[in-house]
Amino acid sequence: MRYIDLENNTPDEQWLKKSDELTQKLIKLHKKGDLEARNEFIDQHKKHWGEIKDWLLKLSHNKCWYSETFNHNSYLDVDHFRPKKIAKDHTGKCFDGYWWLAFDYKNYRACGNVSNRKKSIWFPLKKGSLRSTYDNQCEESEIYYFLDPTDPYDVTLISFNEEGNVIPSPSIDLDWEKQRVKFTIEKLKLNAHEPLTEERKKIWQQMRIQIKIFLEAKNRINTNNYSVVKEKVRSCIKNMQLMIKNDAELSSVARCCVQLYNDQSLLKILSL
Repeated sequence: MRYIDLENNTPDEQWLKKSDELTQKLIKLHKKGDLEARNEFIDQHKKHWGEIKDWLLKLSHNKCWYSETFNHNSYLDVDHFRPKKIAKDHTGKCFDGYWWLAFDYKNYRACGNVSNRKKSIWFPLKKGSLRSTYDNQCEESEIYYFLDPTDPYDVTLISFNEEGNVIPSPSIDLDWEKQRVKFTIEKLKLNAHEPLTEERKKIWQQMRIQIKIFLEAKNRINTNNYSVVKEKVRSCIKNMQLMIKNDAELSSVARCCVQLYNDQSLLKILSL
């Protein structure tokens, strides 16, 4: 999972204008009390969010915002972070969904359909948290379980291991944050979908090989074969840089592997 900046990116004006029009029609249906017609209206206009799927994917270099893969999480969907018609809490109890956000691009996440189907209508909040409604809209005050790739802090809460699994970041102190990580892993099938874990394992192994070569070569940099050794170091740095670039698949896994060594020369590569 890498941070996706939705605050400073917007779709084109025509799409936004259409979104406003659709939302106003939704509000009218809601005020009439015809919830069935309101939900049918959302289904009838699902192509609208599909129209900006390419734009959403461009923000992540065509990767799933949750798994950070191109296709190992299967076909990519446009996920409504807050469910649009019905929302389910951690007990399985259902609530009216966030229908007024059905056409709001800030509620969209590009998501592989393996994760999207598992996520479904789940959107539990921490006990005691306010739950936003149309008459009392307070999304900013909701304390939700799911990690959000559009939140730069949430992205720091996950890490990875050599087995290809997503794990809570070692820096987490709060039990609540550990619960959020575990819930997100389970409800998005981030570890249960084998192609995902296998691909992460491959990336980790590839990075470890580059690190091993780099460190061994760096320790021989003062030998008589300076130019040869330096070229090997330079080659490793280039390979590692390619793996940690934002547009590289599973770059967050590659970065995590580098950070684990806590070697200053390696850490400098992350900032190059």
